[in-house]
Amino acid sequence: MAVLVRPAAHHDAARIAELLDQLGHPATAGEVRARLTYWLGDPHSALLVAEVDGGVAGFAALHASPLIERTARRGHLVAIAVDAAARGRGVGRALVEAVETAARRLDCHDLEAAGARTRAEARRFYAGLGFEEQCDRASHLLKPL
Repeated sequence: MAVLVRPAAHHDAARIAELLDQLGHPATAGEVRARLTYWLGDPHSALLVAEVDGGVAGFAALHASPLIERTARRGHLVAIAVDAAARGRGVGRALVEAVETAARRLDCHDLEAAGARTRAEARRFYAGLGFEEQCDRASHLLKPL
């Protein structure tokens, strides 16, 4: 099975909305289309889709943030989703490899992925790609604004 990873486009909005819904983040195609406006125009971000047999089977979003403690950026794998029917077929791996390439182009020193601790399958996926748990060295804190 061939996986083609390419930059996302506005015409992918409906499919990305469906994939977000599978992740538990419901959104309409119109909402995603509006979000694509700022994602696709950001020079420090990449939004990629993976096609299988001509249809979008997954997407990944990357943002590169500057670091103050070193001359580099940190890549943040903001979101990744693979259609339930396409999981286990290399789509997620292809997306992460493309994200890593994009992160290197953006001068990223490393790549961070965050996910719910309850998603054991996702944690195994990340570990299989070389991501290491950092909970003993860092915490992920969030404050609503």
